[in-house]
Amino acid sequence: MKFTLHTALPTQASSESLWILVDSEQLQHSTKSYKINNLDNLISATQFKAVFNENLPLIAQIEVQANAQLLGLGKSNELKPNKLAKLAQSIIKSSQNKFKEITIDLTALPTDLHALFALTLSQAGYGYDEFKSKKNEFVLETIHLVAETTLLDDAQLNLVHAVQSGQNYARDLGNRPGNICFPEYLADQALALAAQYPDMLQVTILDEQQMADLGMYAFLAVSKGSDRPGRVITLEYKANTDQAPIVLVGKGVTFDTGGISLKPGAGMDEMKFDMCGAASVLGTMQALCEAQLPIHVVGAIAAAENMPSGQATRPGDIVTTMSGQTVEILNTDAEGRLVLCDTLTYIKRFNPALVIDIATLTGACVVALGKVVSGLFTPDDELAQELLQAGEQSLDRVWRMPVMEEYQELLDSPFADIANIGGPHGGAITAACFLERFTRDYRWAHLDVAGTAWLSGAAKGATGRPVPLLMQFLANRAHANS
Repeated sequence: MKFTLHTALPTQASSESLWILVDSEQLQHSTKSYKINNLDNLISATQFKAVFNENLPLIAQIEVQANAQLLGLGKSNELKPNKLAKLAQSIIKSSQNKFKEITIDLTALPTDLHALFALTLSQAGYGYDEFKSKKNEFVLETIHLVAETTLLDDAQLNLVHAVQSGQNYARDLGNRPGNICFPEYLADQALALAAQYPDMLQVTILDEQQMADLGMYAFLAVSKGSDRPGRVITLEYKANTDQAPIVLVGKGVTFDTGGISLKPGAGMDEMKFDMCGAASVLGTMQALCEAQLPIHVVGAIAAAENMPSGQATRPGDIVTTMSGQTVEILNTDAEGRLVLCDTLTYIKRFNPALVIDIATLTGACVVALGKVVSGLFTPDDELAQELLQAGEQSLDRVWRMPVMEEYQELLDSPFADIANIGGPHGGAITAACFLERFTRDYRWAHLDVAGTAWLSGAAKGATGRPVPLLMQFLANRAHANS
């Protein structure tokens, strides 16, 4: 989906449908630039109040646009950013099967919400039909945005386009089943992305023998239970190699049965989403290439499948990590931290300016924060503030959680340096504390996206989060360094 920006409705309107956003307290003002036939009569007959998300069709009532509608904002000065998604869905869902081009008049919308609204429009247009015989009949290609005054510019629209592309790619990867999307498949995806952008991306892939040579036995403790071999994948985006890189590390457990600590059967199908951290890294790397941000970024993916078998790790097994620390594996379903800890050690070779890992790590984070915000863990106050700000700007929000030394003792083991679980309390925190032990040589933040990476129920599917957050964070960084 493409966007164009105008300060007034084009004289020769090329779109097939017009949406006019209107303020409930300034209805006449919001529509003054259009000669709408019988507007007062229509408002009276329908009792249209322009309350939030209320719609008034104007068929053949505007000379320049036969198909037009008013869409209420309520009191625009009280409109919250989190409401924009509902407006976007109303427009897109009623348009995407009918019209190739539409126009939206944003004049009544506060100018500071224009960029975010464009992003929510792009997100609302996603559909996944890869394995359906009957495909989505989406025809909408272009949205023309009109506003008398706006803070939106071409650079922001370029970022929106890039985020849309990367987020949709991440959603596609997350939605693919485990028999299609497995560790080697993710490696192939990275290679294909590098082939698409050969001047921007460099890919390195470690196989299990190379991991063993490096001493990555925590990672291998997870992958050895599966017939699908694990992979560590790195993609280096080299737009500005004069800078130390920002490294994004994604958990890529392409299917998580729990291993020997087998999960309950109900809902296990959703464990294909356990690679959504990796998907968000690949999506962000694609978005970076499209946006061409002047920044140095490395994406790293810890790709493995967690399966029960005769070769699988047992509860009570002890393994040595690449860092030299030993881990007692008390629960094989706490596998994400095992593949991540070795990958977090491996990426030290890039001499990172900072590292952010993204992982569907704990059910405890879902209990704590639900499906609205992602959990943010970092001992770095400055980095935390940057991520919180980027989350608000992109409406891909995070909430800071503690990662304190007092929690570390919950991970004590009588047999090894550390246990891989910390008991029944503070599960998301102790998981972050486990990772923190492998990140003390660089600035680090952990995003637990177990609650936000996918939705269940009727709307089941990957969300592509936190691609918008990561791209906004990187864009802010690039701007600050320019």
